[in-house]
Amino acid sequence: MINTKSFYELLKKNGVDFFSGVPDSLLKNICAYFTDNVAAENNIIAANEGGAIALGAGYHLATGKIPLIYMQNSGIGNAINPLLSLVDEKVYSIPILLMIGWRGEPGIKDEPQHIKQGEVTTKLLEAMNIPYEILPEEFEKAKLVIEKSIKHIKKSSSPFAFVVRKNLFEPYELKNKVKTNFEMKREDAIKIIVDALNKDDIIVSTTGKTSRELFEYREELCQGHQNDFLTVGSMGHSSQIALGIALQKKEKQIFCFDGDGAVIMHTGSMGIIGSLCPKNYKHIIFNNGAHDSVGGQPTIGHSIDFKSIAKGFNYKKVFIADDKKSLSENIIKLKNTEGPALLEVKINKGARKNLGRPTLTTIENKNNFMSTLK
Repeated sequence: MINTKSFYELLKKNGVDFFSGVPDSLLKNICAYFTDNVAAENNIIAANEGGAIALGAGYHLATGKIPLIYMQNSGIGNAINPLLSLVDEKVYSIPILLMIGWRGEPGIKDEPQHIKQGEVTTKLLEAMNIPYEILPEEFEKAKLVIEKSIKHIKKSSSPFAFVVRKNLFEPYELKNKVKTNFEMKREDAIKIIVDALNKDDIIVSTTGKTSRELFEYREELCQGHQNDFLTVGSMGHSSQIALGIALQKKEKQIFCFDGDGAVIMHTGSMGIIGSLCPKNYKHIIFNNGAHDSVGGQPTIGHSIDFKSIAKGFNYKKVFIADDKKSLSENIIKLKNTEGPALLEVKINKGARKNLGRPTLTTIENKNNFMSTLK
């Protein structure tokens, strides 16, 4: 394992002191160290990975220095556009150091949404002609890789990536934690909402612990899962999956269970929802101000006004709940109002340590869900 402080100092020694990206569970320890030890303007948790590449490009244009952009390999898709049309050596030729968490690495057990991405991670880098190294576990060997990457970047003025395997970095506990004092965590809120919904209502739930908690509560209630589409991957896209369903199944109430980080990642999707004005669309944002499923790194969720954003995007009604009483009241209002409508639920971050994962396969979930929609 590599010590986070030693790794950070190594980067600084090589002139890398600007960081941006989207948190990843494999990178949570080093990202937590960045959060505690780097000024906020030099460690920016971006809305999405493409935005992080652009931030890094702007930083280089202003300083001439090399930025480090971190992401889970699932974020490569968001990053491809600026990697090829902005920083590539055939366009603006901007040097960027990429640090990519290798979820779904072949031979390593992982969740279904990571399997394909893991298989093609290095192939995608090769297809983009981005040279890469798999970061070694031994610090001295990792040091050689970093020095090699910096040397290449300075010579070619183009990106270089290092791929990070599971458990590479030593544990590091985030110290600068944003503390909130709301009454509920996400699982408490999900239970109140599910209890209030009708048996024919449809739920599309976002990636990470939201879908896991929804699945487990259905199990606790001895209910089926046929009314729920559990979006185990595709962060930020649940709202558009729900929209596609709502437009075709106008007779059903469609509830999107979303997260603040996911909404921020692709906020413009709310504008599409508002412009199409589906009356049966009900959008619920569980706002804990954190990327809770990948280490609890902060989002800007608690410092932005989702109510004003939703109204600006032509949502008909917006409700806000920050305790059990207001949630119980407002979920009923949400059910009975014409959509598109939004309910923002302000919660504390965190989840049960024994939280399980769906026992249905993704294909089983899809098939059961489609049978319900018929």
